[in-house]
Amino acid sequence: MPYDPKLHIVLYQPEIPYNTGSVGRTCVAVGAKLWLVRPLGFRVDDYYLRRAGLDYWQHLEWEVVDDWPMLVERLAGSQFWYFTKKATRSYADVQLGQGEVLVFGSESKGLPDQMLAEQHERCLRIPTRGDVRSLNLSNSVAIAAYESLRQTGDLAGRLHL
Repeated sequence: MPYDPKLHIVLYQPEIPYNTGSVGRTCVAVGAKLWLVRPLGFRVDDYYLRRAGLDYWQHLEWEVVDDWPMLVERLAGSQFWYFTKKATRSYADVQLGQGEVLVFGSESKGLPDQMLAEQHERCLRIPTRGDVRSLNLSNSVAIAAYESLRQTGDLAGRLHL
């Protein structure tokens, strides 16, 4: 039976295996597919990656793509949202739909400026106080993924409450 994810989570050039493992665990919890865009800062068989995902990694639907154009081709027709601290619009101010693509940048660089400039109307931020430079990648993914499920009504229907 083909996998029908309710959401696509993209990590663009992630660097830290623990974060990616934690994101994978969140993806299993919400029924999302995880996409990793190379280059990666670790090997996909990395002990720390699997350790952070605990025993959930075997249940994760995931795919690694060689570059951004390949990802865009594989998810053609999907709506993309780009999460960045450089955005002015809050994630809470848009309607996130089923099957959409939530894109997150690397831990140290975020998403490329050119990508953000080309998609400025689809850039979102998670508001924080000025004392905080940014949130942890896995925390950001969890916030966005659960907000998407809340908006689409999938929290009660698909998850065990």
